[in-house]
Formats: sequence, structure tokens, C-alpha cells
Amino acid sequence: MEEDMDEGQNTKGCLECCIKCLGGIPYPSLVATILLYAGVALFCGCGHEALSGTVTILQNYFEVVRSPVDALDIFTMIDIIKYVIYGIASAFFVYGILLMVEGFFTSGAIKDLYGDFKITTCGRCVSAWFIMLTYIFMLAWLGVTAFTSIPVFLYFNIWNICQNATVLDGTDLCLDPRQYGIVPIAETKTVCAGSEKFYKMCESNELDMTFHLFICALAGAGAAVIAMIHYLMVLSANWAYVKDACRMQKYEDIKSKEEQELHDIHSTRSKERLNAYT
Repeated sequence: MEEDMDEGQNTKGCLECCIKCLGGIPYPSLVATILLYAGVALFCGCGHEALSGTVTILQNYFEVVRSPVDALDIFTMIDIIKYVIYGIASAFFVYGILLMVEGFFTSGAIKDLYGDFKITTCGRCVSAWFIMLTYIFMLAWLGVTAFTSIPVFLYFNIWNICQNATVLDGTDLCLDPRQYGIVPIAETKTVCAGSEKFYKMCESNELDMTFHLFICALAGAGAAVIAMIHYLMVLSANWAYVKDACRMQKYEDIKSKEEQELHDIHSTRSKERLNAYT
């Protein structure tokens, strides 16, 4: 009988501990972190592979070669963008962890308001700093989204030209990379409808795959923007709660101090009356 009671108490204690642990998880920050990681992973992975596919298309169908000298050509720019993608993936992996930790601490500070936990000035400054930094990153991701839409638009035009060339016979449609600044004006790398390279490119898997990879990268950038907005909402709400909590702490401190003073005054008067009576 006693063993059954002990087992029931242990089970109840484990259940209460699990509920307490689950209650301490900042779910809005967790959702925003998952969305941020998904968006960054989609943007970085698909963007990297789409850039590699762009290099293959330029070399195989437009016969664009890498400059032998250290010049800023399209291939060098693609390599630079790939390194930027590596940096974005690493930076936002760390930043997501930091925001998640900040969410844990802020949620704990709010829940333990009436306990021994005290919200410090440093904690409020850290929350304000994260709000400002997240806002800057949101603007940066908006710029990245706008920049990613450019290759999507270019590949949509190429795909549209391929569709029109196969549907309409006798059309004189050409693809000229000089229009997009990919190659210098002096170089002629035009691929026109009716040529063997044009039909090979339109029927190749590289064009279709690269186009859809850029679309996925654009979707990932958009998801990162939504995650940043979600983070801003969470951080702003936490900041408001922490600010109210600080005011509540000050009110409780002043109230307890006044009660202590009234108690001391009452005790002093009681002693004076007792001394006068005696």
C-alpha cells in the first residue's frame, strides 16, 4: 500500500515537473526560430544550387568563359554571393539560438515576477538591443528578397521565350546576356530560336531546375522576413511585459517600504504609551 502511494507521488511529481518545463518554453519564440531556420535553409541551399546551375547554363549554352585575369566578371560575382550565403547561414544559425535564449530568460522573468527573481537594467537593455537588431535584419531580408526576385524574373523571361518559340513557328526570338549585364557589350553571346543550343537549353533539366530553385530561394527569403516580423512582435510584447513588470516591482517595493514604516511608527507609539502608563 505504501509502495503504491510512493509510486503515485513520484508519478505526480514527474508530471508536475514536465508540465512546469513545458510551461517555461517560449512557444512564440520557438515558432519564429523554426520559421527562421526553415527560411534561411531554403534560401541558402536553393540559392547556392541555383547559382551553380546558372554557371552551368552560361558555360554550356552561352559559351561564357571565366576571365583569365582577376576581373570582376559574372563568375566572380557568383562566387562572392556564394560566400555571402555561407556567412548568412552561419550568422542566422547563431542569431536564432540567441533569440531563443532571450525568449527563455524573458519568459522566466515574467513568470517569476512575484518570486525572488528580479528584472535587472541589463536585461531590459539586452531586450531593447535585440529589438533594434531584429528590425535591422528584417530590413536586410527585405532587400535580400527584392534582390532574389531579379533572377526569378530573368529566368521567367527565358522560360517564356522558350515556350513562345516552341508554340509559334518562324518567330525570331533571341536571348542576349548583354541586356542583363552578364557579359560585356563587346562580346556577342546571343542564342536565338531555331539554333541547336537554344532548343537544347530549353529542353534541358538545368534551366527548369535552376528556375524552380530560384523560386524556392525567393520563398525562403520571404519566410525569413515573416520570421523577423514574428520575432519583432514577440520581442516587443516581451519588452512591454518586462516594462510593466519593472513598474510592478517598484510599486511592490514602495508598498512594502511604506507598510514597514507604518509598522515601525505603530510599534514606537505603542512603546511610548506603555512607558507613559508605567
